[in-house]
Amino acid sequence: MTQIQPPQETPAPQESAPPRSRTSPDSAGQTPGGPSMGRLVGVDLARALAVFGMYVVHIGPPLSATHGVGSWVRYIADGHSSVLFATLAGFSLMLIAGRFEPKTGLAGRQAKARIAIRAVILLALGTVMAMEYGGVIILGFYGVYFLLALPLVRLSAGTLAMIAAGLALVMPQLAFVLTMGLSESVQQSINAYDPLRHLSEVGVLDLLLTGFYPALTWMPFVIAGMALGRMDLSAAAVQRRLAALGACLVVGAYGLSLLLAGKNALRSTAEDMSSSSGSGAASMGSGFMEPQRSFSELMAAGPHSGTTFDIIGSVGVAILVIVGATVVMDRLPRLRRLAKPVIAVGTMSLTAYVGHFVAQSVLSTPAGTGTQQSWVPLLMYVLGAIVFATVWSRFFRRGPLEHLLNTATKPAKYVR
Repeated sequence: MTQIQPPQETPAPQESAPPRSRTSPDSAGQTPGGPSMGRLVGVDLARALAVFGMYVVHIGPPLSATHGVGSWVRYIADGHSSVLFATLAGFSLMLIAGRFEPKTGLAGRQAKARIAIRAVILLALGTVMAMEYGGVIILGFYGVYFLLALPLVRLSAGTLAMIAAGLALVMPQLAFVLTMGLSESVQQSINAYDPLRHLSEVGVLDLLLTGFYPALTWMPFVIAGMALGRMDLSAAAVQRRLAALGACLVVGAYGLSLLLAGKNALRSTAEDMSSSSGSGAASMGSGFMEPQRSFSELMAAGPHSGTTFDIIGSVGVAILVIVGATVVMDRLPRLRRLAKPVIAVGTMSLTAYVGHFVAQSVLSTPAGTGTQQSWVPLLMYVLGAIVFATVWSRFFRRGPLEHLLNTATKPAKYVR
């Protein structure tokens, strides 16, 4: 599996608004007569769930050591939490580029500059962290996603959805062919001239094709999130249509995969290799594993398999989580109040993501692929993230890393 998080656009609320409200960023940007820009607290809740899913894989017991409900929790977290992060990253791009109407002219150029700056920073931060924690770090991949998404930020939801669907249908097969054609000697020759590869184990080839989260097969998640960002998730009709779509994608993709590939079609590949951070590489196009030898493996749909069925089914899961979180936060105000500490984690998911790696190193916490079978370390990390986010959000409008990232993009205002 995966994770991270990833970075999100979190515009500051109105100066008169108390930090404790923690409603989603664009709630302050509502325009009279236009669709509601508020009630996106559910998106922050979805981010928090993605953070906790990543904690499950990186800190919780390995899948092979779990039973019953624990096995289901671990299996669902494998792969799906990182996919949810990537989908929410696409959603966040729309918060920068313009939710329902894309920014144009000077505002549009400045928005693209902000995205580009974020991409470069994330690529740099991801490379630095990969030097210590290996190829499991998703931040560098995020930087590539953001750069590749720049030409698409002005497209409509329908167009973005069609592009995401087209890529999901084509890219896994292309990745398979390209990976099969890349011998070890060819990869070594390419990596020899790659400065990123000299710094860490994640180079350009890994970012695009052979890494944990290769852009070639992960861009459908980001673009699907961009399409969601162009929709009014507060509208009941939109919620119903998206819920139906998500369910159809899940049932259709996973069901057809089971019919074509048999009972092992949904097997998780997240533990097929060892990792210092407890995340597995995809069998499709991962530089850490031997390439696929049979086209029949393209029929699989397990987490991290990187196939068309995996992509479509995982997008369906992400849609259901985002819509479900939005509906719950909208219709259950009492639960929304109780969930504020958890929502706070979602508002600073980049800090939570980077922080858990740092904490693992400092505290020498066993990784999720280790031999430990206790859920206690995971629960302590979840509790620690909730407490930190709750206290921090009382005094500051953004998480510490979110604040630094936002400050770093301010030079974009000089773009003309």
